[in-house]
Amino acid sequence: MYVSELLENEYAGNFATYIKQAGDGKLIEELEISLHEFIRFVQNIPLDKFDYRYAEGKWTIKDIIQHVIDTERIFAYRALRFSRNDKTPLPSFEEADYADNTNSDKRSIQDLLTELSAVRHSNLLFYKSLSEEQLKRIGTASNNQISVRALGFVIIGHAKHHQKVFEERYL
Repeated sequence: MYVSELLENEYAGNFATYIKQAGDGKLIEELEISLHEFIRFVQNIPLDKFDYRYAEGKWTIKDIIQHVIDTERIFAYRALRFSRNDKTPLPSFEEADYADNTNSDKRSIQDLLTELSAVRHSNLLFYKSLSEEQLKRIGTASNNQISVRALGFVIIGHAKHHQKVFEERYL
């Protein structure tokens, strides 16, 4: 399943931004490859940059990695609900509230990357378990329709988006 196979009704709104950044590899392969690329990229960041803020009130690299972890969990939860044919509209979440309530500044970069890897591996197993029918199911999140398979590409694109932010604003 490739991004180019997604139908117009499978995603809308802010989700399109991340889907466009996911590339056009196969979903399962890209979930795995993009994790390794992200981790390799972060491991090459100089140690003195992990707690750096490029402006007052902006997140650190550690904060952003925690944000990527939290957001992937939320997107995967949405995918689980929709794959199981749960039609309940799911609310958006306030990412700033999440970021304000973590201890990312007290965590090592290795601990954060280990958690990200564990979350992604769990999601890989989840996505591998889904049938074509389940992957195509659509639900509503943040007042926008999105399919289970589109959420997988959102997970990939969201992490890639933040990797670009690291390159442009932190390094």
